[in-house]
Amino acid sequence: MSGVQNRRVLVVDDNESIHEDFRKVLGKPERVAAELSRAAAALFGRPARSSVARPVFELSSALQGKDGLECARQAVQRGEPFAVAFVDVRMPPGWDGIETAQRLWTVDPNLQIVICTAHSDYSFEQMLERLGYTDRLLILKKPFDNVEVMQLAIALTRKWELAQQARERVDNLEQTVAAQARDVVDTRDVAVFALAQLAESRDPETGQHLERIRSYCRILADELHVRGPYTDLIDEQFVDDIFRSSPLHDIGKVGIPDAILLKPGRLSEREFAILKKHTLIGAGALERAAAHSGCGGFLQMAADIARYHHERWDGTGYPHGLLAEDIPLAARITALADVFDALTSVRVYKAAYDPEIARVMIEEQGGKHFDPAVVDAFRNRFDEFLSTQAALDAKLQEPELELTA
Repeated sequence: MSGVQNRRVLVVDDNESIHEDFRKVLGKPERVAAELSRAAAALFGRPARSSVARPVFELSSALQGKDGLECARQAVQRGEPFAVAFVDVRMPPGWDGIETAQRLWTVDPNLQIVICTAHSDYSFEQMLERLGYTDRLLILKKPFDNVEVMQLAIALTRKWELAQQARERVDNLEQTVAAQARDVVDTRDVAVFALAQLAESRDPETGQHLERIRSYCRILADELHVRGPYTDLIDEQFVDDIFRSSPLHDIGKVGIPDAILLKPGRLSEREFAILKKHTLIGAGALERAAAHSGCGGFLQMAADIARYHHERWDGTGYPHGLLAEDIPLAARITALADVFDALTSVRVYKAAYDPEIARVMIEEQGGKHFDPAVVDAFRNRFDEFLSTQAALDAKLQEPELELTA
């Protein structure tokens, strides 16, 4: 927190004698007066008058509003803003004090302004009509008393310092809260991904499957965020949420018997009907979690993905046979990412397809299995799919560190 005093004062007045008056009141006491006091003491044998040390202010002067504005702008740029500005209300031929105050606040919203005005100038109501009610504004009637000016300077510079300290406290608090929130999010993400991997371990697919799924989903969502028909539906939060929630798409498989989940051959109709229930099992668990957590939006997206990622654009999917845009967008994105990864990965029942062949297969399913707009996004960012796949495959080949006792 800053403990530095701000005694910087700006005086804007077209009368040079007024500037001299402010220097006498707020500036350093004249050395001549002090020397005269000491000389009188020596001549007349009485002690020099002691004086209480008064605050000394750093004064800057401007004869017109435009010059005052430039002084304030440069002070802010230097990181040495003024705490207070005394502004005359009439300064022909330039801006009046009201306009000057308005412009000063555009470059320094924290500046305390004292409008110096005579009885024949604007009424208080007229000034408020233009400047509004604000605690940054005071009116000083002319002719003013030196003590009054000193009191205003002391009080307003101190007010500026306290306000600055309060802003710094708030900034520090916000940074602390943001750091703690990031820690919570990071912890949540680790837990969610670990849970997804636990479910995935019962269905031994290729390594890095979940990493690829969430990376592919982020690529597609990012593309749809900047072009296509869904730019109004996808923001940065959506992109972030789908990256974190898509690994939970098959979380419901924890409720499917191993005899079905791990069967190497073709499933019977009954077995396939049981397998399809993983969508409902996963969605139900995630919806209940969303209802009892503080991250409902994130978990609700995960629930939508779990429930609907096997739906098809033409209505032939499961579990509900939804059609087109009735399927949540996050699920439509995850569906394509999941199928591409399945096509290009080795399974116990098939070899991996070449990515180019998989691309053609997916493009042929636009408007059938997949949302055409999501297919367009896939086509536009296909090279990024390939580079992501290569990077994650390379990561999988890295040797793990062995711990020795």
